[in-house]
Amino acid sequence: MKTIINAILFSLLFVPTILEAQTNLKGTVTEQSTSLPIPAVNVLIKGTNAGTATDFDGEYQIEVNNGDVLQFSFIGYKSQEIIYSGQAVLDVVLEEDTSQLSEIVLIGYGSTTKKDATGSVESVTSEDFTRGNIVTPENLLSGRVAGVSINTSGSPGSGSEIRIRGGSSINASNNPLIIIDGLPIDNNGVNGSNGILATINPNDIESFSVLKDASSTAIYGSRASNGVIIIVTKKGKATFSATYDTQYSFGELTDRIGVFSGDEFRQLIASQPINGSTLNESLLGSASTDWQDEIFRNTVSSLHNVSMQGSLFKAIPARFSFGTTNQEGALITSEFERRNLGVALNPTLLDNHLKINLNANLAFEDNRFGDTGQIGAALGYDPTHPVYDPSSPFGGFYQHRNGSLLSNGTTNPVASLLQRENYGDANRSYGNLNFDYKFHFLPELRAVVNIGYDETESKSIDYTSTLVATNDPVKGNSSLGFQKRTNKSLDGYLNYTDEFGNIRTELMTGYSYQKFTNNGGNTGNQRDSASFPSTFADPDVVLIGFFGRANFTLQDKYLLTLTYRRDGTSRFSETNRWGNFPAAAFAWNMSDEDFLKDNNTISNLKLRVGYGITGQQDISGNNDIFLNRYRGGDQNSQYQFDNQVIESLIASEINPDLKWEETSTIEFGIDYGLFNDRISGSLNFFQKNSTDLLFTASVADGTNFSNSIIQNIGELQIQGIEFSANTDVVKNEDLDINFNFNATFLNREIKKLALGQDVRTGGIAGGTGNNIQLLREGEAPNSFSVFKQLYDTSGNPIEGAYADLNGDNIINDDDRYLKENPNADVILGFQSNINYKNLDLSFNLRANIGNYAYNNANSSRAQYERILDNSVLANLPTSVLNTTFQRTSDVIISDIYLEDASFLKLDNITLGYTFNNVSKSLKSIRLWGGVQNVFTITNYSGLDPEVFGGIDNLIYPRPRTILTGANFKF
Repeated sequence: MKTIINAILFSLLFVPTILEAQTNLKGTVTEQSTSLPIPAVNVLIKGTNAGTATDFDGEYQIEVNNGDVLQFSFIGYKSQEIIYSGQAVLDVVLEEDTSQLSEIVLIGYGSTTKKDATGSVESVTSEDFTRGNIVTPENLLSGRVAGVSINTSGSPGSGSEIRIRGGSSINASNNPLIIIDGLPIDNNGVNGSNGILATINPNDIESFSVLKDASSTAIYGSRASNGVIIIVTKKGKATFSATYDTQYSFGELTDRIGVFSGDEFRQLIASQPINGSTLNESLLGSASTDWQDEIFRNTVSSLHNVSMQGSLFKAIPARFSFGTTNQEGALITSEFERRNLGVALNPTLLDNHLKINLNANLAFEDNRFGDTGQIGAALGYDPTHPVYDPSSPFGGFYQHRNGSLLSNGTTNPVASLLQRENYGDANRSYGNLNFDYKFHFLPELRAVVNIGYDETESKSIDYTSTLVATNDPVKGNSSLGFQKRTNKSLDGYLNYTDEFGNIRTELMTGYSYQKFTNNGGNTGNQRDSASFPSTFADPDVVLIGFFGRANFTLQDKYLLTLTYRRDGTSRFSETNRWGNFPAAAFAWNMSDEDFLKDNNTISNLKLRVGYGITGQQDISGNNDIFLNRYRGGDQNSQYQFDNQVIESLIASEINPDLKWEETSTIEFGIDYGLFNDRISGSLNFFQKNSTDLLFTASVADGTNFSNSIIQNIGELQIQGIEFSANTDVVKNEDLDINFNFNATFLNREIKKLALGQDVRTGGIAGGTGNNIQLLREGEAPNSFSVFKQLYDTSGNPIEGAYADLNGDNIINDDDRYLKENPNADVILGFQSNINYKNLDLSFNLRANIGNYAYNNANSSRAQYERILDNSVLANLPTSVLNTTFQRTSDVIISDIYLEDASFLKLDNITLGYTFNNVSKSLKSIRLWGGVQNVFTITNYSGLDPEVFGGIDNLIYPRPRTILTGANFKF
């Protein structure tokens, strides 16, 4: 008994020590700038695995010992270390660290820091987005990232041609894979919509991560050959805040294609014989109409966005957003309108072990499409006649006519626009539900499940007035169309992260499933008894993937990433259905070595090397080409058996041997930082080889049910160099000046085509069946194939006279030669942000060097014979005066129409001023103004040198736009 009492008394001596060593510490973590609490801050005891996280009110509770070092960290804020000295309450204030935000980059199925990245990955956050009249989200990246080019037309709400490192294919898709909050979206849009990105509100986007090399993209396997763009939308926060953004823009076309005025045209008709005959001057009128002015207009557009974020029920961080966009097109009947609703819920449960992210979005897109063919009609319509004619039986519009009948020739372009109502409505719902669970019994292991859904339904109406100019008894068109696309995805993966001595290890393995459906139909022309309704239902496309990744980091200096993905697609037969896509990358943080660690000049230096293989199976419209398929014949392909009419079945083309197009990429890269990262950037050297190209090519007669089918032929090689530099020229409390410069050098070459055959491509207007581009081994894709123009002693071109390049004394297609191609050799981007106290100025410059454009507007119109438009007269481009060419067919393939389209563009310039602490509830107001499409410096003679595919047949012009707006933060 005495022994027990002595033991109890001895133990009581240690009670104070135990109580002192195990204090229950409480506190609150707040943000320095707003004094608002910060949820989910990591609170760790240094050197141990013990820790916790703040709740939704920023409060934490942890058992600590006297002398423990507490670490407080949260992404986007500077970490703090505090030695515990016995207090019962410890409140901590964290300072925002904007530089740290840019260090976080998203990679496939996870994230990393720029220091730990082994592949070519670039992140652009909302602070660095390109500013201006941004209607679709991809333009936030325009000119910002080396190797990424974005070409958008002037049509309202139009989609863009996005290319990362020049794409990877010739005939198959060159569009990058776009992922929104973990949901890979379809590259195909629906009828009635402007494209897959037209329904997304740029104001909801938080950041982009661009994955460019195969070592970083291979984790996405079958859809990653053209690079990957990961979009992260804005999430909810526990503290309440609200913003309202408003913007108005006023657009004007500043240039026109030169044509003859009314007086000039009358003079031309009086003086210019065609084929030796004088022209009928009685067809001329007395007016002077600029038809380009009549079909184009000055535009007024607006954007409004409201967002609110805060905590629902004091437990669920949430964000709500609503936006409207109304954009007028320069063409008088084109307009784009969009309404967006977005909800984000981001609760954390089970003692911060389970994170849930729910993103739900609704978009309503309304379009009126203007007929861009009327741009060409406006160039050619007789300028001596007025727009309106009260005596006209065609709705009061002037039309060339013979009595009450329409004359054979081009019709009034203003009437053609105003008398047609071509509408499209697309309603889209998309989003994802993400569960991220850190196991209680093994916190190093996480399980992540992401469920995504994307559905778009569209309706289209194409209606023309019954007074439309036609002699056809069927007066115009009245048709309805509908379409529905769905995209369902399920991803799940396990991620294990731990340290073993000085080796940090991350292992990840997972599964991916995605299904695409597409169906629709059309009523046909309801005014035409010979027109019938039609429907379609494409075969479903299913993609299945198994993937894994291993990251090893030794001493924070040596990094190794190994990736593997095995993908299956329903587009190929069972024999060729599966593809394997491995990748490996190694990086060395040289700046952490002893010989550079204390260097005052080099603050960061990392060497990278990577290799990987990615796949391509996107052959839109051929989802089941490996199957025996039959289609029903029309009413002209029926046959009669006894008294019964039997509908015929017609076999479709088939290729059961079709397989994956594969792209292998090798890259060497350097990431650098100088003078404490005041100057930072990267230098990359890469080579991409795409083999077994998916290509529509001819087959021998009688060997298939078509004269051309999708095949695997050829090889394409793209070599390139990328350089980027980010510079903080001045950075102090009052003045911040930074510059971003990026340059990309690209060389493309077709290494192999089936049987070494040339393939003509690039159809052009003018004549019948003419092509201006060629695919040939040893040359760049889509190189221009032209005749070499001959000139007289005065330097004037001789019509129809070309060099006999093969010396056979015959001028034919064998004398055409390859001259340049539409792709730029060098792509440059330059941006700057300048902030002086509350004043901010930003601008964005872009340049392309070495790209060529074929001026099809001149080659198909600027010849004197085009004055005769069937039974009426037509205007001409004034460029005909430079050549005096007579016949289109004689000159259309001449290299005189191939022009250097290199350019320098100032895309936008924006000036703003911010008023802070306006009232107790209104934190700030920023007022700003700017100009979009400020100027273009080029030698190209057309309206715009930035042409899709390099063939300029009257693109939708891009207006210069004056912008003004305001941003309110509450």
